[in-house]
Amino acid sequence: MSSYIPVIGLEVHAELLTKSKVFCTCSAEFGGSQNSRCCPVCSGMPGTLPVINQTAVEYAVRAGFAMGSDINKFSVFDRKNYFYPDLPKAYQISQLNLPLCINGSVPIEYEEDGVKKTKNIRINRIHLEEDAGKLVHDDLNGVSLADYNRCGVPLIEIVTEPDMSSAAEAKAFVEKVALLLQYAGVCDCRMEQGSIRADVNVSIMKPTDTEYGTRAEMKNLNSIKAIGRAIDFEIYRQGKLLDMGKKVVQETRRFDDNRGETKAMRSKENAHDYRYFPEPDILQVNFTDEQLDAIKASLPEMPDARTERYISSFGLSENDARILVGSKILSDFFDDSVKAYDNPRSVCNFINGELMRRINLGEIALEALPFDAQQFAKLVQMADTEKVSKNDAKDIFREMSEKGGDPEEIARAKGLLITNDTGKALAVIDEVLAANEKAVAQYKSGDAKVFGFIMGQCTKALKGVCTPKAIKEELEKKLASL
Repeated sequence: MSSYIPVIGLEVHAELLTKSKVFCTCSAEFGGSQNSRCCPVCSGMPGTLPVINQTAVEYAVRAGFAMGSDINKFSVFDRKNYFYPDLPKAYQISQLNLPLCINGSVPIEYEEDGVKKTKNIRINRIHLEEDAGKLVHDDLNGVSLADYNRCGVPLIEIVTEPDMSSAAEAKAFVEKVALLLQYAGVCDCRMEQGSIRADVNVSIMKPTDTEYGTRAEMKNLNSIKAIGRAIDFEIYRQGKLLDMGKKVVQETRRFDDNRGETKAMRSKENAHDYRYFPEPDILQVNFTDEQLDAIKASLPEMPDARTERYISSFGLSENDARILVGSKILSDFFDDSVKAYDNPRSVCNFINGELMRRINLGEIALEALPFDAQQFAKLVQMADTEKVSKNDAKDIFREMSEKGGDPEEIARAKGLLITNDTGKALAVIDEVLAANEKAVAQYKSGDAKVFGFIMGQCTKALKGVCTPKAIKEELEKKLASL
């Protein structure tokens, strides 16, 4: 196959975390029995009037700030007219010429062919609109059923410039956008529930071409893996067509996840006329500088800034910092733990070790930890200050993970608190040496390796009484005096 340059643009749709829908008071929560969360407004009954959800507008602006966009102080809504069974009004309230957010840029980091790369992906616009319903296709009986619960859920569409040239870049962009939206607190980004999904536009061109090739659009890809596989297949398909002397047809295609290939849905050779016109029932949205400044100030510290702080101020490695920042819940938990115990490296090591291990095993969920950051920090501090041994700290953490509770109380109940009772330690060491005269004789004759055995016997007998360091010091003194 000849060499081609892929040109990729994305339209990322993200449902906003408002309690109610964007133009009515129906619940915007995911789920519910079919068509149980509908009213005359979102189901398109004649004579109903929409009322804009102010929180949805603010959330869209928060998303815009998170992606470095400019916010239009004057914005209007439009009607996008088309007929499809999942759209009961036969039009969608959206935005065309005056969206809430324009421009913007999202920096991404990704790995391709074993090489780490960075790139800025430009954002053309972010606009607010209402989501459509959901069609459930029953191929066995040859019917399609409509569930309108999702109709009217507030949705932002993030439209990129065609700046990506590989599946790796597209996947990194969607992952970064999802992270930014979660930090901004506007979307939970649960792809399995459809709260974030992407339309992917792919075309290819030769290095000598001055214009982009004919593009194909793939709709509603709802996993990072599917986005990557769909792009790779489409690049291969279009390249094969051109190498055979055929033309790529502009069309909408569907990705078959089972077969790993795209299939034609409908032709877009003639652009669909949506007959946009200004929405007559909703007033324009106006912002003052003070309002925009307040929304921007309400944003938390974003992922890139946190990563830099963890590296420069806390001395964490880049890899450790990125693991923590990869989840806002985890990053917030880390920050709260460090406030309780000012030892970022120890806290990070315990989080990236024991905590993440138990999360990955499915024993605990990050969203519902049975202990708080203060209790976690206390356990890390107890291990650092040798109130408990490192191994015993893991046992205490296991019980905290299963039942919750204060780590010091758990350690006391299990007899794991180290008291550093030197008098008792000396007495036990004498007992161990007396019971292991042969090993002591070997040590005195120059066999240094046997010290480990004697130390192990003392440590086992003195568990909870002294730290290994203290035991070692007393044992060495005792052996030297014999």
